[in-house]
Amino acid sequence: MILQTYTVINCGKIDVILTGNRRIIKKTLTMPLSDQQNIQMQQLIFKLKLLPHPEGGYFRETYRSKGIIESGNSGFNGERNYSTSIYFLLTSASFSAFHRIPQDEIWHFYDGSPIHLHMISPDGIYTKTTIGRDIKNGEIPQFVVPGGAWFGAIVLGEDDFALVGCTVAPGFDFLDFELGLRADLVRKYPKHQEIISSLTRE
Repeated sequence: MILQTYTVINCGKIDVILTGNRRIIKKTLTMPLSDQQNIQMQQLIFKLKLLPHPEGGYFRETYRSKGIIESGNSGFNGERNYSTSIYFLLTSASFSAFHRIPQDEIWHFYDGSPIHLHMISPDGIYTKTTIGRDIKNGEIPQFVVPGGAWFGAIVLGEDDFALVGCTVAPGFDFLDFELGLRADLVRKYPKHQEIISSLTRE
C-alpha cells in the first residue's frame, strides 16, 4: 500500500511525499496558477481534481481494477492490480522528466497542445513521437511506451497545456516508479546527453 500525502501552502507550492516500503519520493512543484496560463487549464486542474506528479505535471487516478494479480504470479515485488488509469495534464511551463516503469504504458490524447514524447530504449535507441489529434500531419492520438524504456514529454505549444490519459498494465504502483538521474543516464547513454539534460531536474 502506498501512502500519498499532499501539503498545500498558499496554493502556490505542493510538497508531494510518496512513501512505499522501499523508497520515499519528495518533490516540491510549482502549480501553474498564474496569468501566463490560460483559464481552461486552470479549470481542468480544478474540475478534474488534479494534483502534482513527481515527474512533472498533474494527475489523478481514475481507475484501478478490482482484480488482483497475486504476489508470485505478477512478476513484481508484491501483488498488482490488473490495470490502472490516470488523467495527466502537462503544461509548457514544465516537463515530464525521464522516468521508467517495468509495465507497458499507453498514452491517450484528449485536449490541448500536442506533445513530444521522448524515449530511450534499454539498449540506447532514442525516438521522438508526437502525440496529438492532427493525424493527417503525422500526430498520433495513442502511443504505447514499452516497459523498461526511459521516457519524458514536453508540450509543443507556448503557454499551453496537454491533457492525456495514461493506462498501465499490470497496474501502476509507485514502488515500480524510477525517476531518472541526469548523471546516471548520461553515463549510460552519452550520445543522448542533450535530451537527457533537457528532461531531467537533477
